[in-house]
Amino acid sequence: MKVLDAPQPPSGLRRLFFRSPIHLYRAHLGWLLGGRFMLLTHTGRVSGRPRRVVIEAIDHDPRDGSYVGPSGYGRRSDWYRNILANPDVTVQVGRGAQAMTATPLPPSEGGELMARYAVRYPRLAPRLARFMGFEVDGSQDDYRAVGERISFVRFTPSR
Repeated sequence: MKVLDAPQPPSGLRRLFFRSPIHLYRAHLGWLLGGRFMLLTHTGRVSGRPRRVVIEAIDHDPRDGSYVGPSGYGRRSDWYRNILANPDVTVQVGRGAQAMTATPLPPSEGGELMARYAVRYPRLAPRLARFMGFEVDGSQDDYRAVGERISFVRFTPSR
């Protein structure tokens, strides 16, 4: 694994493009994104206001209804810092929204998640790694090493 320059959060037109899936959910068309993406509604740590972001759902456990998503900009992401301050969130996948609790995962679990993701999506995994600032050789060990450096969060239905 080669570490590239840390990705910078988008600005300008690129930011508009990255935020466009939020508008699909607002128009009740989130189901078009299928089960691969989720609308995360969280509370701003400073403002206390609701904030929204669409992230990839890289893992889903149908037994407990939990989802896992990566923070593409690591611990610098606003949404990641917000869920650390207030882990009570709402997650919408497809048409249904549900109250959930966000829990950051340990690096070892992130490594295993990334290795499994690479097997499921062999063409997409190197692009995701590059987007997050890593160049991989395609081996499971390389993806595991990348996953140990990415901030993953598990979203579990609230009781």
